[in-house]
Amino acid sequence: MVQVTTFLLVLSLALVASGLSARKCVLTGQWTNDLGSNMTIGALNGKGEFSGSYHTAVTATTNKIQISPLQGSQHSTNQKSQPTFGFTVNWRFSDSVTVFTGQCFVDEDGREILKTMWLLRSRVNSIKDDWKATMVGINVFTRLHSRE
Repeated sequence: MVQVTTFLLVLSLALVASGLSARKCVLTGQWTNDLGSNMTIGALNGKGEFSGSYHTAVTATTNKIQISPLQGSQHSTNQKSQPTFGFTVNWRFSDSVTVFTGQCFVDEDGREILKTMWLLRSRVNSIKDDWKATMVGINVFTRLHSRE
């Protein structure tokens, strides 16, 4: 009896774990990051391309922050549950562009998380200033509203 109970416990744990890992992480929707910036990613087309908007909470300029467009693509539109992706934000309020790359994960609690790394390129007045034109960083995004 103990062996049967142990077997059933192990089987049920395996089924629960496989159900969590099988949950697909979906880029479409509203996201917020660790700095309080928000973005909306629209539906993917058949090629895995998407567009959306980004409202940053941080800036190095004194210009008024404006919602800016983003364009991107997901690596695969097939059944991969935790896809890689990339997107570009063309800032409407400054002479700069940021590219993000990352992966969409489902954590142990079933929450979707975007782990990203970014490069921000700002315009400089001369090639002598090129050394200070690019910044790099990371952001972690969580879904702003549940898909359920």
